[in-house]
Amino acid sequence: MGFVLRLAARLPFLFIAGRMYGASSLGRFAYAVLIVEFAAQIATLGLKRGLAQQLAQTDKPHSHVVWDALLVAWLGSVLLMIMLAMLPQVMFPNSQIHGLEWLLPVTIIALSTSDITLAALAYRHDVGSTVRARAVVEPWTISIAAFGWWFISPRDGLIIAYVLSMIGAVLASMIPFLRSYGLPRGWGPDPAGLWRMARRNLPVAAADAVEWGSRRIDMAVLGALSPSPTIVGIYYVAQQVASLPSKLKTSFDPILGPVISRNIATGNKLAVAKQVRQVGFWVIAAQAAVALALGIPGEGVMGLVGHEFVAGTAALAFLLGAEVVASTATVSEAALIYVARHRNMYISLAMIALQAILSVILILVMQRLHWPVGWQATGPALALVLALAFAAVLKSRLLSKLLGAPVSAWRWPLVWAAAAAVITGEVFILLPEWAELLFGIPAILGAFGLVLWKYGFGPEDRELFKMRKEEIEELSLPDPSTSADAPR
Repeated sequence: MGFVLRLAARLPFLFIAGRMYGASSLGRFAYAVLIVEFAAQIATLGLKRGLAQQLAQTDKPHSHVVWDALLVAWLGSVLLMIMLAMLPQVMFPNSQIHGLEWLLPVTIIALSTSDITLAALAYRHDVGSTVRARAVVEPWTISIAAFGWWFISPRDGLIIAYVLSMIGAVLASMIPFLRSYGLPRGWGPDPAGLWRMARRNLPVAAADAVEWGSRRIDMAVLGALSPSPTIVGIYYVAQQVASLPSKLKTSFDPILGPVISRNIATGNKLAVAKQVRQVGFWVIAAQAAVALALGIPGEGVMGLVGHEFVAGTAALAFLLGAEVVASTATVSEAALIYVARHRNMYISLAMIALQAILSVILILVMQRLHWPVGWQATGPALALVLALAFAAVLKSRLLSKLLGAPVSAWRWPLVWAAAAAVITGEVFILLPEWAELLFGIPAILGAFGLVLWKYGFGPEDRELFKMRKEEIEELSLPDPSTSADAPR
């Protein structure tokens, strides 16, 4: 439901930004936000995912551990905020700086704070707060603010809207966090402990930064090699549409992370492998369904944002394919960060290096051949597909070897479901564009889901979908007699 809400809110923002502000303004905004979000990713030092392990393996009060993590994130955020405030050209490399651009670095501390507090709430199985903050408050605030601020200042409207959305998200995460963990009574900063926490999480931080960067370095390279932000704006829309399937994977993170960390702590490797296989299948299936539903009527989807964005349809197709390819790597990484964090980091670094090199080569070759702008945008997207396939193979094989059990999530009914979706989609694209989108997308999703439910889901999958929340939580918790830190 959180994914559905986020999907419903993301599309209005793209429509408003594309139709009202245009590709050039959107591209300028997108590149600046890319830098700011990368800074926030670094500031959290991997604690967004590493916090679950910290809480599972400590004797300290949990509120103290979380406030330690917040202090680490705040120190990193302030440092990076100062650096970007002094060098704003990093955020706006191919356009002039004017207006309220100085506000953007302030959002780094809001982003890192909400990431840490939501991770802490997820450890206590409070996923609803993540849904409210990320799927309701944040996307709807930016959409409404972008629309309203266009009438006040079209030049700064997108930036103001983004700042307001980050403020809303941090409020929506801090309020339930304070209710759950409270203020840190008896807590005091421990410099040595904070340093140990930061150093221990560096491999996880690197893996997080690489995973995040693998979805952004393509746009970073494109923006750096293009003289105009227009192509960045077109690519940004394709990327935002294509990233919708990846939100499905993050929907499983709040539960998958704590479950894996607890089973690793008790040495139950076979249970971890089973969870990776099962969740991996769900993620691949869901991402493939959404990718087909958005990719088959791709021209209509891009045309909703504005006519000039139709040039990015080919890039959209490659990016949607990349999300499906990435499923195996991202789910495997959810376990690798606990059992082989350094080797996982090295694979991730190799992947992002390969992606960057391929992106530069493909863009320069296409520019030399004078290909149209829309086709130049496919270069980074193709590089992403190849790099993610490389990482998926290596990470799944490494995890399988370490756990002593297969972790492949592949099931042949995925092919049958995809075939049913393609046939259905080819029928609906013959209709007028409005009917193609209004009826075609649900029909494609329905055809894929129906075939998969009938032939792909096993008894365990069906049973888990029927369970109540309390029953699922019981399955995810280890026996208190074998756990050093059973949740209280």
